[in-house]
Amino acid sequence: MHSAEETQDKERPLREAVRDTLRNRIFEGHYVPGTRLVERDLAAEFNVSRLPVREALRMLRQEGLISDRGARGAEVSTLSPKDVEDLFDVRQSLEVLACRLAASRATPEDLEQLQALLDEADRCLAKGAIMEAHRANSEFHDAITRIANNDFLRSALEPLQGRMHWLFRHVSDLPELIQEHRDLYAAIASGDPERAAAQSASHIGKYREQFPEDSTAAEPKLHRKKP
Repeated sequence: MHSAEETQDKERPLREAVRDTLRNRIFEGHYVPGTRLVERDLAAEFNVSRLPVREALRMLRQEGLISDRGARGAEVSTLSPKDVEDLFDVRQSLEVLACRLAASRATPEDLEQLQALLDEADRCLAKGAIMEAHRANSEFHDAITRIANNDFLRSALEPLQGRMHWLFRHVSDLPELIQEHRDLYAAIASGDPERAAAQSASHIGKYREQFPEDSTAAEPKLHRKKP
């Protein structure tokens, strides 16, 4: 059993700490698609009341990581091949725009943050902390959305980001992904919106082509070798 103290970070609400723990379990494959998440059982496991668990589950529903299944309660979502294609279609439109805007609006401090996330991904990869490297890569994309500084764009992207981050935990060649992000950083840092947009479109298109058909299988294939 996890105590509330183990789950909660002093700097954030308990519901967010529970949400992050559950999200990590989904990302890491501990909760496979179709797994039931029972509010009562989770509250007992974390030694908290049901209210923060209920709020955590609500936030995960908004991210699309869990779904309601009537009497069965909440379940970890399953993404069909069409869902994956649809996500890439939307990402192609919205993230290219985000990178275009980021190139014209990024401050030196913003660029420092992006560079720091790339360096963190490299450090985590070097010490074999695979999930932490994935987390830094996900935060890199989230930071670009923030730097774009368009509230409507952010409101459109945020409900999709949980599912996109989940999908990209399946990427097996992390060094290549980090280099792709370094190329995208260079395009944004150049201050050229067209270069940033083109690099973003190339980055998304590459992973659309490479993404495995069984990307929503039970366990993420983090170490799958290329044929």
